Amino acid sequence: LSLFDWAPFRSTKAAIKLHTLLDLRGSIPSFIHISDGKMHDVRVLDILPIEAGAFYVMDRGYLDFERLYAMHQQGAFFVTRAKRGMDARRVASMPVDRAGGIRCDQRIRLNGHYSSRHYPESLRRVRFKDPETCKDFTFLSNNMALPASTICALYKQRWQVELFFKWIKQHLRIKRFIGTSENAVKTQIWCAIATYVLIAILKKELQLDAPLYTLLQIFSVSVFEKIEARRAFAKEECTIMNDAFSKPLPLFDF
Repeated sequence: LSLFDWAPFRSTKAAIKLHTLLDLRGSIPSFIHISDGKMHDVRVLDILPIEAGAFYVMDRGYLDFERLYAMHQQGAFFVTRAKRGMDARRVASMPVDRAGGIRCDQRIRLNGHYSSRHYPESLRRVRFKDPETCKDFTFLSNNMALPASTICALYKQRWQVELFFKWIKQHLRIKRFIGTSENAVKTQIWCAIATYVLIAILKKELQLDAPLYTLLQIFSVSVFEKIEARRAFAKEECTIMNDAFSKPLPLFDF
């Protein structure tokens, strides 16, 4: 905290949060907000740009019925997890295929005094048991048309956000900051994000099969070379180079 006094978190520690909306169509962040560590995750829903018809997948840390209802009124869909002890009543039940892990697919109404006012319409509750881990999950959504298995599959895609942060921390060397001011820290984070986005765009445009980490390593050793990106990742050239380096060079010429 003595170094980063602009980002209070605890009595002696400073922290920042990188609130990210990841577009799963290309694994590219479409919205980012950097705040101090004290800002609650759910408050980012107040500044999040909502697109009608889009699906917003989030964990139960963002479960706020008033904010979710505002999202619902704007024509967007959400998929999140229910908290334990949620006070709700079943209105209707839909048939499910238990062989796929779906335990129930219901329409519910909230019973709580404040929650029922904040979300006065019906919600969808889907209970799922993972056959691999045997864990039970309860999902909430305002979409009533998609199959229950699709709702579960949508929430599973939330793991892509965790992979995004893992990639940023491991491969873009974001663990150390060059400066301690707010501008220095935010500039370094935005540079890391811009690098990730540029590599992701290039991977999609050139239809490259190599993972992002491999592309980053190739760029790091050829950043000052004047060569087309497509040629740098051509399989034929890589094969020729590997063959050339695999043969030992003669020490003497007779």
